[in-house]
Order: sequence, then structure tokens, then C-alpha cells
Amino acid sequence: MNPNFNSPEFEGIKNAAGLNRFILSVKQWVEKTNSRGIIAKAGRYGGTYAHKDIAFEFATWVSPQFKLYLIQEFERMKTDEQKLLGWSAKRELSKINYRIHTDAIKQNLIPEEVTAAQASIIYAEEADVLNVAMFGQTAKQWREAHPELKGNIRDYASINELICLANMENINAVLIDEGVPQGDRLVRLNQIAINQMRVLENDDNRNLLK
Repeated sequence: MNPNFNSPEFEGIKNAAGLNRFILSVKQWVEKTNSRGIIAKAGRYGGTYAHKDIAFEFATWVSPQFKLYLIQEFERMKTDEQKLLGWSAKRELSKINYRIHTDAIKQNLIPEEVTAAQASIIYAEEADVLNVAMFGQTAKQWREAHPELKGNIRDYASINELICLANMENINAVLIDEGVPQGDRLVRLNQIAINQMRVLENDDNRNLLK
């Protein structure tokens, strides 16, 4: 906001703007209206300088091509932003469900007074049950096959794969509570992964998940 902007002078300029004899330089504009964000300097290193918002507005008025470019760039950025937000939300959902999953393991698979190393082995095996059911390989196998990549196998999963993994983690927690053996759970989870991925990948209405 510019509290010192000369509105009456601006009205006079606006009314005269359509006349053939109308001429107004940047310097005159600033002096008459007390406007901000644009200046004109004379001399060897002089020129007209404006705030980027003013410069963009002027450029879109001068060049329809530039205006179209700005609109397309804005739309591209918003689309990329939505994709990033969607991926982050599903990744966080997967993390939360993994906590539920590991709590179920702790209560049902870990015997009393196990060592930290034993508990770690159980957790790793259960994580790999989901990895094998979803990706057909364990975390170690993926790392050995992709030594040049950072992170883990789930960091490179698609949105649909993360949604499926989140569902599988909840289902696996229920199966663990029911005492279903690990081998049987792997087969059932693999079938669930196949069916859910078919639905997600074939549903053309789920554009946000692509």
C-alpha cells in the first residue's frame, strides 16, 4: 500500500490517457502521483527500473506471447506442487501405517526379553515381507541392484505403490494379530498388491495418482 499515492492526479491522468496528444513519461508519472516501485534515471548509467510485479504486468501488456508464457509457467508450477504434496502426503501416510505395523509385530511376534538385535531381525523380515509382496525383492536385494541410488526402495516408489503399501501395512498388522504365519501372509499380501495395483493403474479417473 502507498498512503501517499495521489489519487486525484491519477484520475486526471486516466481521463486524459485516451487522447492523441497524451504523453506521460515515467518520471512525470512518479512526480505527479507519488507512486512507488518504478524509477527513471537519466545519464550514462540511467534507465527505467521497476518492481518485478510492475515489470511483469507491463511485459504482458506489450507481448501477448510473454503473457501466455507466464500463465503456462504458473500452471506448470502449480501442477508440480500438487504432485509433490500428493507424494509427501502418501509417504507420510506410509510412515504412520508402518508405526502401526511395527507395534503389531512388537506385541505378537517378539517374545519376552528379546535382545535389540533379535528384535531388529524380526522387524527387518516383516518389512521385507511387504517389499517382496509389492516389489518382488527385499531391501538388501534392491540396494545391491542399485548401488548408485541413495535412500531405500520406497523412496523411489510411485504414488500408487505407496498407497498400496499403506493398505498392505494395515492388512499385515491384522493378519499378525490373527496369528497367520509369515509365509501365508506373504502370499495373501502379494495377491492384494496385484489386485490393488491393477485397480489403481487402470482407473483413468485417478489423475492425481499418476
